[in-house]
Amino acid sequence: MLVDDVIALVPSIPGRRALLGLAGAPAAGKSTLARRLVDAVNARLGADTAAYVPMDGFHLANAQLDRLGLRGRKGAPETFDVDGYVHLLRRLRATRERPVYAPGFDRDLDEPVAAALAVLPSARLVVTEGNYLADDEPGWSEVRDLLDELWFVEAPRRLRERRLLHRHVHGGRTQEEAIAFIAASERPNATRAESGRPHCSRVVTPEEDS
Repeated sequence: MLVDDVIALVPSIPGRRALLGLAGAPAAGKSTLARRLVDAVNARLGADTAAYVPMDGFHLANAQLDRLGLRGRKGAPETFDVDGYVHLLRRLRATRERPVYAPGFDRDLDEPVAAALAVLPSARLVVTEGNYLADDEPGWSEVRDLLDELWFVEAPRRLRERRLLHRHVHGGRTQEEAIAFIAASERPNATRAESGRPHCSRVVTPEEDS
C-alpha cells in the first residue's frame, strides 16, 4: 500500500523532516493523491504529523505574467518562481523549531496567496507536488536533491484533458478558449513534465490503493 511506504519514510530521516515529491503532467491527480496520503498518515500517526505543500503556490502573479507576456503560457516552467520553491524546500528540511509558512494557490482567484499554508513543528513529513519536480533544467534540477523520494503520478491523456477542460471552464474560460489553451499550453507542459519520469523512483496512479 502507498500509505505504508509513505509512513516508512517518517522515522527514516533522523533529525529532520522527510520530503516526498509527486511529479507528473497537469491534471494527473497529483494534488488528490498528495492530500489522500497526508490525511492517511495523520489518521495513523496523529494530527499534523504530515503536511501538504503544493508547488502551485509559486505561480507568478498574473500581474507579473502580464508584464512578461506569459499569461498565455501560465503553468509552463518559466511561469513559476522556482528559486522561491527551492528555498522553501530547504527551510522545510532544516527548520522544526517554529512554523514554516508557505504560499497556496486559489483556483477561484487564479492567483497565489502568500502564507496560506502552515507546516507546524510537529510535522515529520511533507508531501509536495508539481509538474516539474523531476525536471532537468536549471533551478528545477535542484529540487530532486532536496527530496527523499520522488514519485511520478500517471494518468491517461484523455482523462487529464477532460479534467483540464472542466477546470478551465469552471475558472471562467469559454469551452472554445479552454480547448485552445489546452492545445497551446497544457499539452507542451505535459510533455515537459513527462520528460522527467525516468528520474522518479516509482510510477503511481491516484487510483492505487492508498
